[in-house]
Amino acid sequence: MSDKSLRRWRTETYAPAAASYPERLQPFVTESGIEVAPVYGPSQDDAGYPGEYPYTRGIQPTMYRSRLWTMRQYAGYSTPEETNARFRYLLSQGQTGLSVAFDLPTQTGYDADHEMAAAEVGRVGVPISSIDDMEELLKGIPLDTVTTSMTINSTAPMLLAFYLAVARKQGVPFDRVGGTTQNDVLKEYVARGTYIYPPEASLRLTTDLLRYCTAEVPQWNTISISGYHMREAGATAAQELAFTLADGAAYVEAAIASGLDVDAFAPRLSFFFAAHNNLFEEAAKFRAARRMWARTMRERFGATDPRSWMMRFHVQTAGVTLTAQQPEVNTVRTTLQALAAVLGGTQSLHVNARDEALGLPTEESATLALRAQQVLAHESGVADSVDPLAGSYFVERLTDELERLANDHLQRIDALGGAAKAIAAGYQQAEIAESAYRHQQLVDAGERVVVGVNAHRTSVALAPTPLRIGASSARARVDRVRRVRAERDTPAADAALRRLGQAARTTDVNVMPAMLECAEAYATLGEMSDVLRDVFGEHSPPI
Repeated sequence: MSDKSLRRWRTETYAPAAASYPERLQPFVTESGIEVAPVYGPSQDDAGYPGEYPYTRGIQPTMYRSRLWTMRQYAGYSTPEETNARFRYLLSQGQTGLSVAFDLPTQTGYDADHEMAAAEVGRVGVPISSIDDMEELLKGIPLDTVTTSMTINSTAPMLLAFYLAVARKQGVPFDRVGGTTQNDVLKEYVARGTYIYPPEASLRLTTDLLRYCTAEVPQWNTISISGYHMREAGATAAQELAFTLADGAAYVEAAIASGLDVDAFAPRLSFFFAAHNNLFEEAAKFRAARRMWARTMRERFGATDPRSWMMRFHVQTAGVTLTAQQPEVNTVRTTLQALAAVLGGTQSLHVNARDEALGLPTEESATLALRAQQVLAHESGVADSVDPLAGSYFVERLTDELERLANDHLQRIDALGGAAKAIAAGYQQAEIAESAYRHQQLVDAGERVVVGVNAHRTSVALAPTPLRIGASSARARVDRVRRVRAERDTPAADAALRRLGQAARTTDVNVMPAMLECAEAYATLGEMSDVLRDVFGEHSPPI
């Protein structure tokens, strides 16, 4: 990085961006009065500059100097009313975007009154059975100004239909609705398990949602391609990187095969990663991910729009690293992980609460997790320079090594015929299981220290009282969904469901318009899911 090239970047890339998105402070200075420049050098030549291909150093020239990352704390439990209250509280405390956790029945296509849902309604997320529930969840939240991320996969099209139906009721045009559906069903077959339909049918639904939003909801991020859950299952940082990018390539191929131009949809793809405890490896992972995705999109898929090359991603701190022993120490872990995400250039961040190894987070612990983000943003100084780790021999070497290890996995996946066929062959599952086993062996042997678990243990009980969900909440949801069915225009709902079945049976028809019609006719999530079960069947994993 020569002085001449740095001057060129400051003039041609940084200055126009700073003019469009003014910096938060003038100037940025340390507590000693030292002015902080946006970028320092030298760095490796192939790292480039922030906001320029291959985006190793960030996708925006000004990064957090102009706008901080979105503080998007994940929440959802008990009932739509209680979750709405938590959303409004977090927004009042400085959260800048919503992130919805759905309960397991909602994730797997069952209404609250289904016998399969009996023990799980509202336990690990909010139950949503119809537009009635979604309307209550979003009550008082303007959908033209607040963006919403929904962690939902197999039933993502249905939940988006409910969301859009509420937006229409609010009078918000679809082109002003912003947010994200995770909609990444491939990783469900690898690590998480909330699949419903066979993989081919699931990819059809994923692609239909992508195509519909490309045309009708242009500010919606249609897929959040997720390595987080594979990392939670035991993947290493390099495996998380490789398996996530392999899934991303599979979705791009499916969208192109459906007739879409790559530059029409690629700018709205986003990613979702975990942040673990190894500060420098995690930051390097995010740098390598941007570079690898940029090259994939430009060189493999021929994208010509620079926005198609840019990897935008959300990060969540690692739930699997939280301990029930000495749970207060989890605050230290999650703050360290959040720092790695910020140093790595995330666009959005959730920090886990200290008590999540014990149960759902309390309001107090959720607030403390949000405060960790705010301290990093406003007190630590890490948001003042665009890429503060660039030029570190260690970080640059880690970035290269993670890319090399990830590419080894990607070559094996390509040899198996791509992500979907590799999943069918069990490749990713076996690799993750082996990594998880090795990790546990090291912990059991004391060679990998986990404070409070195999070292520095204490007999003093520090456990906070976890949040518990009462049985009355579940009974109320059962009563409510039954009331919705009793009070709706049943012939209209039945007709809409029949049209959904017809659309699903016709391979060249997008199912999203029919789903939106079902949502507005008060057809339920379970009814729509059952229609698709009749058409597509259900997935049974190989033994």
